[in-house]
Amino acid sequence: MSEQSHHIRSRVAASLGLVLLAVAVPAGAASESAHAAPLEGERLRVVSLNPALTAILLELDAGDMLVGVDSWSHKQRPEVVNLPDVGGLFDPSLEGVVALEPDLVVLTPSIEQRDFRSRLEALGIRVAGFENVRFDEVLSNILDLGVLVDREAEARLRVLEIRATRTAVANVAASRERVRCLVVLQRDPVFVAGASSFIDEMLETAGCTNLGRQLGQGYPRASLEWLVAQMPDVVFDASLDARIQGVRDYWQRWKTLPAVETGRVLHIAAETLTLPGPALDGALLELARALHGETAATEIAVAVEAVGPAAPVVPSREAGR
Repeated sequence: MSEQSHHIRSRVAASLGLVLLAVAVPAGAASESAHAAPLEGERLRVVSLNPALTAILLELDAGDMLVGVDSWSHKQRPEVVNLPDVGGLFDPSLEGVVALEPDLVVLTPSIEQRDFRSRLEALGIRVAGFENVRFDEVLSNILDLGVLVDREAEARLRVLEIRATRTAVANVAASRERVRCLVVLQRDPVFVAGASSFIDEMLETAGCTNLGRQLGQGYPRASLEWLVAQMPDVVFDASLDARIQGVRDYWQRWKTLPAVETGRVLHIAAETLTLPGPALDGALLELARALHGETAATEIAVAVEAVGPAAPVVPSREAGR
């Protein structure tokens, strides 16, 4: 990849928040699973090359095992700010990772990191790749990482809580009118959440008809003309621009949009909605509250509380494998 191409892709990734940084882009061939067997040792040395995987390890109280992290987490998460930065999706540092003498490197099996993984494995370093495009893949990652780092009980509980919230949100949304909506990940040029992703699945669960599905899978580019023609009732602006500049002034130029007319152009933080990590229940609850109001959020909370923490969760490695 040329220096110019690398710069462009890095800029787009930053503009899209965490989507391109945290979600695995299929590498064309299925990667061999390195999840099944837990590693032994009192304190593993783990390097994470992905923000979502870093977040999962921190959530599972395995932060003390991290000896190196991805660039985004290093900059954004105070828990790991003092750990070495080993690069991101487009620029992982082989020398930096090797120097940390890790027992395990965790990453997403993207096109960009396929060669990097091979180089690590050629040096005898164990690597685990985690697909995280779909909602259930993220839950599987939580469970599998929990097994690898001896945090299985914590992982089971976290997945149980996410599943309980997802069920409660779906039940509450079923009694409400569906809403036509869009998730804008970047403003200029426009990128939206399309079909067949964990974001799309959360929108569906929360009672949203995702207009971005028309443009294809993943996170397709859209034109402003197309966006205006869709007449969305709700626009979730998860762009970096929304955090810096706000949403009201920017979207007021399209006053004919139903979402603008009714004041339902809403900012939602990228790390809340676009990170395929351990807080999907929080994202679902925020979507439901935005779409259906505080009463719906209260109903969801009551339903989740009624489930309790006792129901068993079957690890993904035992289900369908």
